[in-house]
Amino acid sequence: MARAGDAKTAKGRLVGGREMGRVLITGASAGIGAELARVFAKHGHKLALVARNQAKLKALAVELKSEFGTDAIVIPADLSAAKGVTALVAALDKRKAEIDILVNNAGVLEVGPFCDTPTEDLMNLVSLNVAAVTQLTSLLLPRMVERKFGRILNVASLAAFQSLPTMAAYAASKAYVLALTEALSEELRGSGVTVTALCPGLTDTDMVAGVKARSSTAASMPSILISDPKDVARQGYRALMAGRVIHVPGLPNRVSAAWAQVTPRWLTRTLTGFAARRTDWAKRA
Repeated sequence: MARAGDAKTAKGRLVGGREMGRVLITGASAGIGAELARVFAKHGHKLALVARNQAKLKALAVELKSEFGTDAIVIPADLSAAKGVTALVAALDKRKAEIDILVNNAGVLEVGPFCDTPTEDLMNLVSLNVAAVTQLTSLLLPRMVERKFGRILNVASLAAFQSLPTMAAYAASKAYVLALTEALSEELRGSGVTVTALCPGLTDTDMVAGVKARSSTAASMPSILISDPKDVARQGYRALMAGRVIHVPGLPNRVSAAWAQVTPRWLTRTLTGFAARRTDWAKRA
């Protein structure tokens, strides 16, 4: 959904007569990130694709160039590393890549009892799901405010709306992303910059496939509860460009999110705990 005065040119997309900068997408090598890259490319945006897997990023860039004529640069980076985010921003600056849209999509999921999960894995989750989102936003947002235009899409989760026993750190990290998004949306009101939280439920990605491969409980989940990443990406793009603060794709997920917001927290955690204890991944090692 473009604003009045928006257009596409051979160079890129125009917004109010100004050529828009690049869209930076983290975690762009697969899943929702790759599908978001395809949606942005279809709408004429220039891209900066970021993930650890350079080969997959290059293949995606070639695909987008062939199908849409997309100008996409590839920057392999591990955003969970100590200097991963600063190295990424330095690489963008070296290429003089102006970022007008930031998509914080990179993330990791840990499933199982908290006390059985290696501390290193938990801290890696916090580094990627929380610290990288915060640091990258902090470094790029002031530039958007100075230009009086920008969009930020934070990929949160349906898990952000309630505590999830056996996914404790993951749900907490996504709750942080959602809360950050809502707060920034108010801080930035009238600045020309908007922030959107995309909160999908279970989605047919490699991350979810990995959980299903290790768990008969996950593998038996009805297909109606698992979203198509292409549809999630399309909805995320529309919500972002429309300036919506929160978007939950899919009717079952929207009902679940609404239920969590009106149900007392003690009841929510009791019910999610009851359900979690009946999964095979809740069994102590």
